[in-house]
Amino acid sequence: MADVKQILGDLNKDSFVTLLKKLIGEAKYVQNNPPDLIPEEDRIVNHVLEILNPYSTKNGGALIINHVSYTPNRGNLIVEYPGTDPKKVVSFVGMHMDVVPANPDQWEFDPFSLSVDGDKLRGRGTTDCLGHVALVTELMKKLAETKPKLKSSVIAIFIASEENASIQGIGVDALDKDGWFDKLKEGPLFWIDTADKQPCIGTGGVIPWELVVTGKGFHSGLPNKAINALELGMEALKEIQTRFYRDFPPHPKEVIYKFEAPSTMKPTQWFYPGGGNNQIPGECTIAGDVRLTPFYNVSDVIKKLQEYVDDLNANIEKLDTRGPVSKYVLPDENIRGSMSISFEEPYSGVACDLDSLGYKVLAKATEEVVGYVEPYSITGSLPLIRDLQDRGYDVQTTGYGIMDTYHADNEYCLLVDMSQGYQVFASIIAQLED
Repeated sequence: MADVKQILGDLNKDSFVTLLKKLIGEAKYVQNNPPDLIPEEDRIVNHVLEILNPYSTKNGGALIINHVSYTPNRGNLIVEYPGTDPKKVVSFVGMHMDVVPANPDQWEFDPFSLSVDGDKLRGRGTTDCLGHVALVTELMKKLAETKPKLKSSVIAIFIASEENASIQGIGVDALDKDGWFDKLKEGPLFWIDTADKQPCIGTGGVIPWELVVTGKGFHSGLPNKAINALELGMEALKEIQTRFYRDFPPHPKEVIYKFEAPSTMKPTQWFYPGGGNNQIPGECTIAGDVRLTPFYNVSDVIKKLQEYVDDLNANIEKLDTRGPVSKYVLPDENIRGSMSISFEEPYSGVACDLDSLGYKVLAKATEEVVGYVEPYSITGSLPLIRDLQDRGYDVQTTGYGIMDTYHADNEYCLLVDMSQGYQVFASIIAQLED
């Protein structure tokens, strides 16, 4: 094990920072917020290829490189350093090449160029996830330069998109359907897309929902002739949330997995057609999500939410009202307030196998490099990994950015953390050789 770690050495910090500067320089063009912002991940791919192509098998090197695209300008990159045993693999996956949007007016520094403040590397994507793209690129380059004789193949998959991958058909889901993940089942799969240098042993499922509420609009001076869709929506949502927390309370295993929050169901957006403040709206739409710990089933929750709405529609007159003329039924006009709920494609959360080889080598490497192991769980979501786990993959998750700056303004990572991440990867590869 010592020989492999010695060969791989430490992170080349100058090379890493130089590459990261180029990647953050593209961050403006890989912001992901359709339909307004469509990322062009090939801008990132091109910089990675600039580093790794000289070591490709096509140029007489050791790396097998595949640039796989399903949508123009939105490629994925699969890089393999072959081992001697076709049945042994270690993979580093999940380094996505898009970023969340950034508003420069709200930042203390330019989000779209890398700035260095001591050990801080600042800019959009440093923590999530362009810093990891640069880090794993440096790992694959060092393997290709030093050519250690390994039994296990080392495979890196840089993915086009984190969110909405299956909907857009451009990222991990499309790669999986095309069989690019098949080989990864032969060994631990490390999903590199979290933070704080510790194993993330649990993630949340996500159920995006939309509640459309219909009442009857009328002039605000005659509220007795209206069904106020805003009031109906507020009362209905309160009842739906009350029932959700009754049926899906904190689960005992959340303590074992150190989840920071239990399952939650809450609104995050509210829409209505507009109009003056003297008009009672006859419709509105509330949208939000469920964040579900992996000890509950996503399909069970969707079924329950639909049952809640069906029951409220059947008993709309029993909902609490607001004031003496507030009502949700107008008998003389044969009008009843109503609502409907719909769902976007959900993700399931994952509870990593703490007895697996993957977790054991990750925990040992973390303790060896960082000095301690303190696993955690969050109800943030990661695509695909639950499905991979259900199919027998040894999936583990970790990352080396700063959780407090994840998706936040003034995002940054620490060079020392990324350097330790490189050492953890080297230790994992070395342990698996033993």
